[in-house]
Amino acid sequence: MLQVTELNQFYGGSHILRGVSFAAPIGEVTCLLGRNGVGKTTLLNCLMGLVPAKSGTISWHSGSGQPARNITRLKPYQRVRAGMAYVPQGRDIFPRLTVEENVLIGMARFPAREARQVADEIWQLFPVLKTMRQRRGGDLSGGQQQQLAIGRALAARPQLLILDEPTEGIQPSVIKEIGTVIRRLACRGDMAILLVEQFYDFAAELADNYLVMSRGTIIQRGAGHAMAQDGVRQLVAI
Repeated sequence: MLQVTELNQFYGGSHILRGVSFAAPIGEVTCLLGRNGVGKTTLLNCLMGLVPAKSGTISWHSGSGQPARNITRLKPYQRVRAGMAYVPQGRDIFPRLTVEENVLIGMARFPAREARQVADEIWQLFPVLKTMRQRRGGDLSGGQQQQLAIGRALAARPQLLILDEPTEGIQPSVIKEIGTVIRRLACRGDMAILLVEQFYDFAAELADNYLVMSRGTIIQRGAGHAMAQDGVRQLVAI
């Protein structure tokens, strides 16, 4: 489980994150919603160590019999080794590498035999990528690139998957496919998923738990099935 406690961050004189606290349990999809500019991406950068937190703690408990670990001061690569994976907004694939090469980068820590098994799991989740294994990443459509970015992150077999607005600029059919994959991953029960979204309907369909952020703080939270009655759509509508 990911546990965030009283996290604060500043840019210059601006207080960007204001005492943010929440948990993202393993086996569940936790959706973080909010309008542009409320601090969602800054929060994710703090979680992955790309931006150091000014104060507060970030703890990770894999649920594998190990005690919770304070990862607040770990480097990004150390957090990846601890079982965290991040798909940033904009995908950030390697456009000149093939689909297969992009996936292989994600599984660099595995021996050859195990890497082949991991690759098979990715192709099962995203069949379209298997048919395009030898195509360059930059030649894929936006939706296919998003699937590739998620597949590359999953290739490391993370126990925490963080997705920053995976539906942005994606056609509806691919959004549905990505949603199906996210639900399958959550149902396996061995991964926590933190999904940051502005697309209310997508989040409402997947969320086990939800959080709403405004001006750097969590202003509302609850169970995913209660999002409609809690008026979440009105809180995030532009």
